[in-house]
Amino acid sequence: MNKRAESFEKLVQIMDELREKCPWDRKQTIQSLRQMTIEESYELVDAITENDWKSIREELGDLLLHIVFYSKIAEEQNQFTIEDVVNGISQKLIDRHPHIYGNVEVKNDEDVKRNWEKLKIKEGKRSILSGVPKTLPALIKAMRLQEKAKQVGFEWENKEQVWEKVKEEENELMQAISENNQQMIEEEFGDLVFSLVNFARFLSIDAENALEITNKKFINRFTQMEEKAIGSGKNLKDMSLQEMDSIWNQIKRNKA
Repeated sequence: MNKRAESFEKLVQIMDELREKCPWDRKQTIQSLRQMTIEESYELVDAITENDWKSIREELGDLLLHIVFYSKIAEEQNQFTIEDVVNGISQKLIDRHPHIYGNVEVKNDEDVKRNWEKLKIKEGKRSILSGVPKTLPALIKAMRLQEKAKQVGFEWENKEQVWEKVKEEENELMQAISENNQQMIEEEFGDLVFSLVNFARFLSIDAENALEITNKKFINRFTQMEEKAIGSGKNLKDMSLQEMDSIWNQIKRNKA
């Protein structure tokens, strides 16, 4: 047995022992693990955004543990085993890559994606969009829906066309605002965000990650502003917007 197989087998063995001997591990169900799995996924995403390889390794380990945990519970209920999981994904990868394991020819990664979508339809999926999870965060879902639609040719030709669509949606939002129609304002705002996500794709930007980078930048600058205010013997809530804006611009100039 090679080192890779040994390390995986050790994890499976530990899971077997914990499920048998540890009261907490023995008590867990797929429902009780669900929220923790979501949290672990977000922690991994956060580590990726920070480009923190040490944390990425740790969070991948946590997710791998969850996969083994779910598989152990499934085995106890005679549903499937960890071997079924591994063999299943291995076979899917082979089936989804006929240009590697078959005689299909592709020119680039876009051809590969189009072939994937065709294969999914053959596998029984009724819609090209059916593979997008309903519970995905809206921003990520928008990006995935657009990527799926692209595979059947429902796509703008260039980024200039997409930007024209962004401006069109902006005008429609402003029209709804002028009419004070709250329902239409919400709808048109959503259309504008959807168009901006599309534009991000054409710039080869992950809209979700770009927004998270901005969130982190805002947190960093705001906390610095709080510290500077305290350092000058003041509290933000007692300061004017002009005073806060002055500190903010100073922090911004320092590239914080």
